[in-house]
Amino acid sequence: MTAQEQHDTIENSPVGWVGKHVRRYVETDGADGGTYHGYPALLLTTRGRRSGTLRRTALIYGRDGDDHLVVASNGGAANHPAWYLNLSADPTVEIQVGAERFTCRARTASAEERARLWPVMTKVFPTYARYQKDTDREIPVVVIERVSREDATID
Repeated sequence: MTAQEQHDTIENSPVGWVGKHVRRYVETDGADGGTYHGYPALLLTTRGRRSGTLRRTALIYGRDGDDHLVVASNGGAANHPAWYLNLSADPTVEIQVGAERFTCRARTASAEERARLWPVMTKVFPTYARYQKDTDREIPVVVIERVSREDATID
């Protein structure tokens, strides 16, 4: 394996149940794993901000028009999840929704957008409201926008 191939190998989430969900999603091309306990799920691939390694996790998502939305809740923990820190450093990401894969740009919703989008996401997954109560940090809503084909590489 070349250094570039090794660098571009995707590592799945090290969290046991998340990694298992990701593997099932990938192995079935989204046929199994597109929902998690009834909630819509996508796969998000980011580039590690320190390692440069591609990292993949499964997240519950919502929609706002053509955009996908995810929440950096980290279960209400005091710190942001690693995937959020990674996309904050490099906003070029890949998502997989079912069998479809898209190269996208991710950004944190502005305060005005968050005010509108937070209720969208708590409707999708009501537990986000409890997570927000469990932490002092404002939990970010992330807007994932598809990019044009010319810009469609995660590198």
